[in-house]
Amino acid sequence: MKSGFLFPYWFRFLGWGCVIAHVPLSVIGRSQGMTNALDQPTAAQNLFNSEHLFFIATALLMTLGLFFVAFAREKIEDEQIWQLRLNSLRWAIYINYSILLVSLVAIGDTVHILELNLWVPLLFFIIRFRWLIYRLNRPANETAGL
Repeated sequence: MKSGFLFPYWFRFLGWGCVIAHVPLSVIGRSQGMTNALDQPTAAQNLFNSEHLFFIATALLMTLGLFFVAFAREKIEDEQIWQLRLNSLRWAIYINYSILLVSLVAIGDTVHILELNLWVPLLFFIIRFRWLIYRLNRPANETAGL
């Protein structure tokens, strides 16, 4: 089977490192007064202030990390894995647009909706894909006594 473009297997570990690094960086930034720069009314006038650049850097770190985890190759990449990827991606898009529509109607705050829309599809894809892989491998692990 000729596979499409996927990152090498080790990119998954690089991605998890980026995701894990995002959490303390965000906590440190918020504790030092670097809140979400898009919440400030002057952010549209001054795009190069330190708060905005910090927000962009941490958002990129989280997004790249999730992207690397989601689209890293498996150790054994076959047709069944491709079918699980496709199914997971479809469900992630369904869930993302459901949340997006409900939040647009209920919340109305577009800044937080955009931030949510950036990470939710990747998070749901990763969760669903890992769950399907786990369910696929569970009978084999139970018969092996693991």
